[in-house]
Amino acid sequence: MTFECSSLPHRYLLALGSNRRLARIGGPRAVLDRAMKYLDLNGLALVSASRIHDTAPIGPSQRRYANAAALVASALKPEGMLERIRRIEKDFNRLRRGQRWRERTLDLDIVLWNGGIFASEDLLIPHPAFRERSFVLTPASEVARDWRDPVTGFTIAQLLARLTKPAPALR
Repeated sequence: MTFECSSLPHRYLLALGSNRRLARIGGPRAVLDRAMKYLDLNGLALVSASRIHDTAPIGPSQRRYANAAALVASALKPEGMLERIRRIEKDFNRLRRGQRWRERTLDLDIVLWNGGIFASEDLLIPHPAFRERSFVLTPASEVARDWRDPVTGFTIAQLLARLTKPAPALR
């Protein structure tokens, strides 16, 4: 999916995840599909969306995840964007934040912002763990492969290649 939105000053790379069915929508893949459309209806312009990927859980969760990435444009600055995505998560019945690796209907994270680095009590951009997560980098490479991490200087494509390259054989 790709749409025009050149007049909006801020660009964000968002990671989307779901591993729980939502009764009125369906399973995790359907939740992500609906969430991407919902982003576009809630003051964000969907510039590009990745395919939805099925991924293995990390941590104690037993349910497989559906993961995707979206490139959005907005007039919102980072803290306003954080408020917006939290409201969207709530609209999708996200119950509690702060429980790592638990099942959830919708998880939205700000991975990168075209303004570079941002830090507040509630938000760090770039997302502190995105460089080590193939379930973030794989879909992100579909929509923003040339976007550079302002901390390392590597592109999304380079970060993914570094993460997925085979380990050298032991001698």
